[in-house]
Amino acid sequence: MTIRKKSLPFLLLACVTFSSSAPVTPEDDTTRFAEDYLKKFYSLKTDAQPHFRGKKIEAVSETLKEMQSFFGLKVTGKLNDETIEMMKKPRCGVPDMGDYVLTEGHPKWPTNNLTYRIINYTPDMRPADVDEAIKQAFEVWSNVSPMTFRRIEDGEADIMLSFQYRAHGDNSPFDGPNGILAHAFQPGLRIGGDVHFDEEETWAKYNTGYSLFIVAAHELGHSLGLSHSSDPGALMYPTYAYTDPKKFHLPQDDINGIQSIYGQALKPVQPTGPSTPVTCDPNLSFDAVATLRGEMMFFKGRYFWRKHSQIPEIQMNFITLFWPTLPSGIQAAYENVEKDQVVFFKENKYWVLNGFDVVRGYPKRIYQLGFPKTVKRINAAFSDKNTGKTYFFVANKYWRYDENRQSMDEGYPRKIISDFGKTGKVDAAVQHDGYIYLFQGPKQFQFDPKTKKVVSVLRSNSWFNC
Repeated sequence: MTIRKKSLPFLLLACVTFSSSAPVTPEDDTTRFAEDYLKKFYSLKTDAQPHFRGKKIEAVSETLKEMQSFFGLKVTGKLNDETIEMMKKPRCGVPDMGDYVLTEGHPKWPTNNLTYRIINYTPDMRPADVDEAIKQAFEVWSNVSPMTFRRIEDGEADIMLSFQYRAHGDNSPFDGPNGILAHAFQPGLRIGGDVHFDEEETWAKYNTGYSLFIVAAHELGHSLGLSHSSDPGALMYPTYAYTDPKKFHLPQDDINGIQSIYGQALKPVQPTGPSTPVTCDPNLSFDAVATLRGEMMFFKGRYFWRKHSQIPEIQMNFITLFWPTLPSGIQAAYENVEKDQVVFFKENKYWVLNGFDVVRGYPKRIYQLGFPKTVKRINAAFSDKNTGKTYFFVANKYWRYDENRQSMDEGYPRKIISDFGKTGKVDAAVQHDGYIYLFQGPKQFQFDPKTKKVVSVLRSNSWFNC
């Protein structure tokens, strides 16, 4: 089993709702799936007797609102496509709570020095790779807190880790591939702190399956007393998103959570981690902006926002959730409408997306496009679909590339200020509705190519209806 691919376009199908005007029958598969999800992760309680149907609809609607609020979806209390998509994402088997949250009752270990034991191994990975992934997962938490973890080979450890199938004796059966990946138990005696991984998943060192390191690090957060966070960038967010273990940094939300239980790390300088960008932060800036089949995409670090003219909600997602082979920190991007391609840049490499799939054979070096070796990265790019020319911004200059001839135009680079009336580095650029938008920090400059003037200066995130 490989990581389940995501379809990027918004679903525009008719919504299934729990309203009297569009009743759903108990036999409806989608309804049963949603109710099972809400029972498992949001403590939904329903009564199947017909005379209680009104109360059941109300209970489902209220619980749906709780779930939608947790995931930052539009709170409707209705079972729409966006909500179903979220329910179908691979995730942890522990129920959801909110923000960084401590497990109910605030359980914690009475000592900061714990032992762990790996009971068995998955055939998907070499035992040495399993050992290393688990060791690194424990280090995620010991690096930011006073906790220490020592492995033992036999006997009873504080935290026992094992790979299990379906029903395995803890009243929390697994459901097969691509659903619940793992679960863990809060601090305590006997089964307390233990972690179980679903053996029917395909476990991997990196992203050829589900990353054992990422899942283990998440589950160990539960073992130490943390519940799920509603911060989509947090490790303790309930759904799975891949991050290269070599580049992983524990987000600040998780650091705050674990330190609220056990105190700060025993280090002279306290560790800090990345914070999830806030959509309506007036100081929000973007690394890259591009279009794709009618949508607009705004990139920032590990994340990107999706904006569609027909959908009012703004969605923020992990880049790797849609394109596992793309790096975080995309620095420039543009759409070639004629070829139905999007091109992404980072440092001196570029990737090509055909429709929604990364084209084989990439990344390639930007020098194949005609840039001199003195150019180390592209700061921004946009393509003019009317002329077939693509503009690349590098420092205070820009190049113009002919997509038809696949070569740079003569007479370039030129200074940005000469033709766009703007000085300084451009962070991102996009063409939309006849205008060119040049982003610089929290500001964007709306440039009219007909008058060759900047006609408006706006906040960078003004696209988000903030």
